[in-house]
Amino acid sequence: MIRFAKILPWVIAVTVLAGCANYHLGTGVTLKFSKLYIAPVTSEALIPQAQALITTQLREAFIKDGRVTLVTNAAEADAVLHLTLTNYLRDVAVSQPNDTKLARRFDVSLQARATLTIGAETNQNGFTDRPILAKRGVFQDSGQQQAEYQTLPLLAEVLAQEVLHATLDTW
Repeated sequence: MIRFAKILPWVIAVTVLAGCANYHLGTGVTLKFSKLYIAPVTSEALIPQAQALITTQLREAFIKDGRVTLVTNAAEADAVLHLTLTNYLRDVAVSQPNDTKLARRFDVSLQARATLTIGAETNQNGFTDRPILAKRGVFQDSGQQQAEYQTLPLLAEVLAQEVLHATLDTW
């Protein structure tokens, strides 16, 4: 019994190390493209001045990720990403304690659809019109319009991360 107690920690250590021997960071998926062009964001939703902000956030997300190189025009790219903002929704999440018809916090949602075209000459699609959704909570203590205006960059960052994962993280 004492002999078994001395050997058991070594058996456990060898088993754990053997299990971790083939572990690799990342998804392990090889991408079909290495150069990406992000087309300027278009909008069907009524969100003033959001296209430039979201295009910038998209570019920053892909640059920080580092798995693909961004190029400045579609002719140089192996793949082209198009994003269209389709809807902006505001739902009451928390109401005022003294008046239940007044909202204290809203959940804002930004809906978009993305299309990834791989290969300029083949025009094969990575995906077409994939729905993307970003949500964020907005407290309207400083006024609803001001609060939503301040939240838009944060919402754009969430949307950019969702698009990044939809584009690069294929399981």
